[in-house]
Amino acid sequence: MATPNLPSSLEHRSDDQWVYDIFLSFRGEDTRKSFVDHLYSALVRARIKTFRDDDALRRGENISTEILNAIRGSRISIVVFSQGYASSKRCLEELAEIVRCKNTKRHTFFPVFYHVSPTDVRKQTGTFAESFARHEERFQKDMMRVKRWRAALTEAANCSGWDLETVNGYYTIFLIKII
Repeated sequence: MATPNLPSSLEHRSDDQWVYDIFLSFRGEDTRKSFVDHLYSALVRARIKTFRDDDALRRGENISTEILNAIRGSRISIVVFSQGYASSKRCLEELAEIVRCKNTKRHTFFPVFYHVSPTDVRKQTGTFAESFARHEERFQKDMMRVKRWRAALTEAANCSGWDLETVNGYYTIFLIKII
């Protein structure tokens, strides 16, 4: 998998167009206290304005307006796919919006495969298959939602990204490349 490069100059943006340089999408239980905290800290140290949800944001059944606005107001999204990413309805809703923005706006998207195979994400196998079996049971009356999530995962996994399996969890290499 080719290593993508972030745009060389995040500072060349119109502040009235972009609220954030980067929106981070991740499943907190899997990566918040490890990879994502390190990534977020590195981005902040590099003075890259980054949105990361935290416990202060309102939690609810539907993805919050705050999150949707943060995605729409970000120039770039980095999605950290982990073992449990697809089990979260909220993560899947974020991803669907990120893919929509990628396809309709000047929004750049980079996937990070954190201890998951890009193939498992693309084909929804492994833990992704298990999660979708539960989603299909839960959303029997709203299968269009599940299909939208599946399509977003497939499209996202087809994008050039970083596969952190290849560095055996040693993500400092990733941080150096991104910064």
